[in-house]
Amino acid sequence: MANRMRIHCIRATCALSSGHPTSCSSAAEIMAVLFFHVMRYKQTNPENPSNDRFILYKRLPLLDIATGWLAQGLGAACGMAYTGKYFDKASYRVFCLVGDGESVEGSVWEALSFASHYNLDNLVAIFDVNRLGYSGTLALEHCIDIYQKRCEAFGWSTFTVDGSDVEALCQVFSQATRVRNRPIAIVAKTFKGRGISSVEEAENWYGKPMPKERADVIIKLIESQIQTNRTIEPKPPIEDAPQINVSHIEMIYPPSYNIGEKVATWKACGLALVKMGYINDRVIVLDSDTRNSTFSEIFKKEHPERFIECFVAEQNMVSVALGCTTHGRTIAFASTFAAFLTRAFDQIRMGAISQSNINLIGSHCGISVGEDSLSQMALEDLAMFRALPNCTIFYPSDATSTEHAVFLAANTKGLCYIRTSRPDTNVIYSQQERFKIGKAKVVRCTVNDVVTLIGAGVTLHEALAAAQELANQGINVRVIDLFTIKPLDTATIITSAKCTGGHIITVEDHHPEGGIGDAVCAAVSMEPDIRVCQMAVLGVPQSGSPTELLDTFGISARHIIVAVKCILMH
Repeated sequence: MANRMRIHCIRATCALSSGHPTSCSSAAEIMAVLFFHVMRYKQTNPENPSNDRFILYKRLPLLDIATGWLAQGLGAACGMAYTGKYFDKASYRVFCLVGDGESVEGSVWEALSFASHYNLDNLVAIFDVNRLGYSGTLALEHCIDIYQKRCEAFGWSTFTVDGSDVEALCQVFSQATRVRNRPIAIVAKTFKGRGISSVEEAENWYGKPMPKERADVIIKLIESQIQTNRTIEPKPPIEDAPQINVSHIEMIYPPSYNIGEKVATWKACGLALVKMGYINDRVIVLDSDTRNSTFSEIFKKEHPERFIECFVAEQNMVSVALGCTTHGRTIAFASTFAAFLTRAFDQIRMGAISQSNINLIGSHCGISVGEDSLSQMALEDLAMFRALPNCTIFYPSDATSTEHAVFLAANTKGLCYIRTSRPDTNVIYSQQERFKIGKAKVVRCTVNDVVTLIGAGVTLHEALAAAQELANQGINVRVIDLFTIKPLDTATIITSAKCTGGHIITVEDHHPEGGIGDAVCAAVSMEPDIRVCQMAVLGVPQSGSPTELLDTFGISARHIIVAVKCILMH
């Protein structure tokens, strides 16, 4: 079976003139033993929730996550194993193939630490130690004893094996089934290009297919080594994964906030998660040691069995969340300071590409964080998430809209990002207000409006304060709350602009690049009579009170009033 895999690999990469036949060949025996001796699954039903899981850094049938560049698979495998052990309480196991090259990435060791902490004995990581990387020999070469000691130091039950010896592989996987309360690592010594004459163990073959003139000769040589045509069927799964439903999470009763009440949106977000947790027992929350600052601690108090502490390891937190949501097993919300999500952008990006259903919550957004360190002020997060495909961005401005954002995110396919704010702000929407993705709210409007103000979060309240002061001076302006930044309500923006002389001012607690202003400019770019004035945070921020910082960096009500008058003067 391993040799048949090699042949398929050579043919496929030759046909595409691209690929990694030497890497595939090094792991051929491992894959053959895994898929046709160890793993339990239904070939005809790869979505069967009771199937064993396998993680590789490419998407193939029966593989669960596309992890793109290296070192992301083990974190996702941790999420699947955690779900299997603690939520599904099922027999399926999770296997992850880790290359020796990717094992130097920090995210791999974040995952190793997580799995050990949570005693994930249904998780098996196989290290394919073939010595060669992209540009040459790797640092540890074939020193599998060092890999073993490192894994053991992280609390894994670790075995070493000759990765080209089928019988030895069968024995070590059998031993692994007897391990309890510890994750299992199998360190396999392999050889790049195994079984391919004149290529095995040779350098400079990374990512290169066999030349077509040599491929047929190589394939015939490998075929001559195949001793049987017997079809091998995998073992069937133990059908004990529960049937669940994570679709159509309904808001059974509306938000309970009263207009004029002061509530921070980050707190309203935590309360909304608690509420949803009572409605559906598959709602889970992950955090990276910030729960007392993101209000996810409220969820932990009410639903402790569904709260996953990932500690200060944001890359792994995102990967674990992705793993938890595969096969539709959970509705996952991962929360941390929005600035810290920049560390995990690669994982977030691959989640979007994989069309995974994951919800991220970023708090401490913008300079309105106030006295906290400027390193914790997220001023580029909207740009980061706007660049991703299949991503919905919520930016609620009060507690009521925040609760709706949380429920809408739970029911939305793909990646969702909810941007929450720290300052207490007035509730402006009634309990009966309804919200839709891609639909903005015109929160202040008259027939005599001369400028359209567009804001979200804290800047919406600055815009409303400016509008009131301008009205006192006889100048009427329209105010729009975007609610979702992506998709953007282009129709409402254009209609409002045309009703206000083509004048738009955007105000955002974010850097100008890639934020609300850029989104609005793109939306009206084909409208010749509309002008957009962008007000955003310029330069490097500093610490101070929220009120002081909004004014210092030019996005307060006072500055909005000046901007409106300047537009009218010109």
